[in-house]
Parts: sequence; structure tokens; C-alpha cells
Amino acid sequence: MTSQICVARIGTAHGVRGAVKLWTFTEDPLAVKHYGPLMTKDGARQFEVTHVREARDHLVATLKGIASREDAERLNGLELYVAREKLPETDEGEYYHADLIGLAAVNAANEPLGRVTAIHNFGAGDIIEIAPPQGPTMLLPFTNAVVPTVDLAGGRVVIELPQEVEGDEAPTLT
Repeated sequence: MTSQICVARIGTAHGVRGAVKLWTFTEDPLAVKHYGPLMTKDGARQFEVTHVREARDHLVATLKGIASREDAERLNGLELYVAREKLPETDEGEYYHADLIGLAAVNAANEPLGRVTAIHNFGAGDIIEIAPPQGPTMLLPFTNAVVPTVDLAGGRVVIELPQEVEGDEAPTLT
């Protein structure tokens, strides 16, 4: 398991006094204010959230030491991390994305399928991305039917691949 978890990404500047748009990857978006200093992945920079408020699909945050629009613009795209021990423990059947990335993906017969390279969510639910040793990556829904077993201690996830569809016709959408 990783020692750092990415909890937010800084977006564009908001206003002229150094505020930034902030996208959080936490269950409670406002929790980023309570984790203490947020760090860059390499730990070279730390940012303390001094004020935060909700906006339409993101937060607007003020960071200690960032006082101008120009300072804020230089932070665009920066990912922010916290030490894992500052985050709450997960419940049964809950996982941090970072815990899944890098796990071996196997089928029900324990035959290797590849490695978990990412977890995505485009709005309709989580998607697990599996990179096989050769060929294109697989994007599968992260559901109990497709991923019935997550074995963090064993370093693997079991993937139930959907049965191949017979025929080569595309389904009709109405």
C-alpha cells in the first residue's frame, strides 16, 4: 500500500487574490481542510488550506502564502497528497484507488490478465483499467459482478470477464 494518497488537484485561479479552484478526490470534499498540510507527490512543497467553500462542481480554496492571481495560476494542475495515516480506515468492501493500482489482475482460474493501472470515474460509476502484458488495456465496470474479489494482502484482484458476444453486429440503440 502507498504511503501517500492523492486527495486533490488544483485547477485554475479564481479571482485576483490567489484563490484556486480545487477538485477533491475525497468522500467529503471539505475534508481537505482538516488533513493538515497538503504536499506535492515529491514532498518538495506543502500547502495549507486556510479557507474553502463549495462551488458548482469543485471547491474554491485559499492557500497559505498564495496571495495573487499570478501565484495561483502557477499551481494549475498540481496534485496534492496527504500521508495515508491521516486518512480514515476504509470499511469492508471499500478501497482507496491507490491501493488497487499495481495489483495483479487474474481470472477466476487464477490465470494472469495483467495489472490494474487506474480507476476512473466519468460520472456513471467506477471503471477499473487493466493492462495486459500485450495488447490494449481493458476498461471494465468496477462492480461486484466483474470484480468479485479484491485481495490486498495477496496483491491481486479477481476479474470475471463478460462472456463474448456472439455475432459481429452492433446492438441497436433507440
